Formats: sequence, C-alpha cells, structure tokens
Amino acid sequence: MPKYLLENQVSNRLIFRKLEESDFEDWLPFYHNPKSTQYWQGLPTNPVEACRTQFDRVFERYDNDLGGMNALILKESRELVGICGLLVQTVDNVKELEIGYSVLPNFWLQGFAFEAAKKCKEFAFENNLADSLISIIHVDNLPSQKVALKNGMLLDKTTTYKNNPVHIFRVNQG
Repeated sequence: MPKYLLENQVSNRLIFRKLEESDFEDWLPFYHNPKSTQYWQGLPTNPVEACRTQFDRVFERYDNDLGGMNALILKESRELVGICGLLVQTVDNVKELEIGYSVLPNFWLQGFAFEAAKKCKEFAFENNLADSLISIIHVDNLPSQKVALKNGMLLDKTTTYKNNPVHIFRVNQG
C-alpha cells in the first residue's frame, strides 16, 4: 500500500478509502457548482473534463506513490462527502507534503474538511512521513484558509503555484 494513503483510517464521522472510478458520478457535482473552483485558474471549464482531469491525476499519484486523495465516506449513510489526502508537491523547488481537501457542496460548512485534514495531519506525524506539512491555498479562498488555521497551520509564505497566487500554510511536527 502506498505510504501516504489513509486507506481504512477513520475519524469521528468519516471512513477513508482509495478513490475509485465508480466515485466519478458522485464527485461530479463538485465541478457543477461554480463556487467549488472559483478561486483556481487553469482548470477545464467543462465539469466532466475537470472531474476526469482530477481523477486521472489521483490515479497517477497512486501509481507513483506521490500520495493522493482519499474518498471520504460518511459512516452514517455511506455517501461520498469529499476527498482529502496527503500529496507530494513541489513548491518553489522544494519537495513538500501537502494536506489537500475538497468537500462536495451539499456537505459544506459541516466541519468535514477540518475533520479530514486533522486526521491527515495526525496520520502523517504519527507515521513520521514529514517534519512539516503544508496546505497550498489560493489567496482568495478564505474558507480553506480557515480550515488550515483551525488545523494548527500558520501562514508561512505567499508564492505562485501553477500560475495561481497562493498562501502556503504550514504546521511543524511536535
């Protein structure tokens, strides 16, 4: 099993598992809501293409042990509520481990992004995967910044990542 995946991990309300091709239709509503991607430039404008691009990247990460998003399954109903995971990234020519998270619009503002991001942080540090973790967040994406701050991260720097102005939030182990 790739070391960065949280397969079979659980949090209070969520079960983590690998994203599967069969999750595509359940994840597609994320791209149908313009607010989901309003901050990020450079994504395909067609929701199906954008979703396909993301899924292809997730599976490519799995195949190359570069981390990847886990499907977040609600224990209670077995519904897909979001994706979250540890991702190997290169920011300003430095290899980093990122906590990435996205939640389906129907589940926004219910604490799922924080719950999943916190579990990723705990998993990474318990398994000594990195001395510090980052989250790469567009400078205008205040909801995601709030999740990072609640997860104990602090603004480390502002830079450009994939042609987008981003804040790098960081939390150190210990």
